[in-house]
Amino acid sequence: MTTINDPAVVAEVTDLYLKYEEALCNNNLEVMDSLFWDAPEVVRFGITENLYGGDEVRNFRQNRPNPKIEREISNLKVVTFGKDAATVTLEFRRIINGVERFGRQSQTWYRFTEGWKVVSAHVSLLPV
Repeated sequence: MTTINDPAVVAEVTDLYLKYEEALCNNNLEVMDSLFWDAPEVVRFGITENLYGGDEVRNFRQNRPNPKIEREISNLKVVTFGKDAATVTLEFRRIINGVERFGRQSQTWYRFTEGWKVVSAHVSLLPV
């Protein structure tokens, strides 16, 4: 039987997600890249882009027109499945071009031999 939400695993993934969030807001490409699976199978659906594979994800981040992201997150939920799989979901609030916007984000994490990596991610904005 798979253990759901082992407290130690939830804490581990939560800490890694918060490390990712800090890197995202400060455009720390090295940390973001280290936390994403560098493989052709990784997928990141963004607000305006669909990215397939580590190279596309990395290229997008390196060429993002506004690399500094300021946002407030809420409703952060980490759900773990056994010791090697997890999902992270949250809501966020950002000011974009002077307009308050709300969005949501989800990630699927998997523990490889080299550590936890995001294998799939999705970010979207709610309609104005």
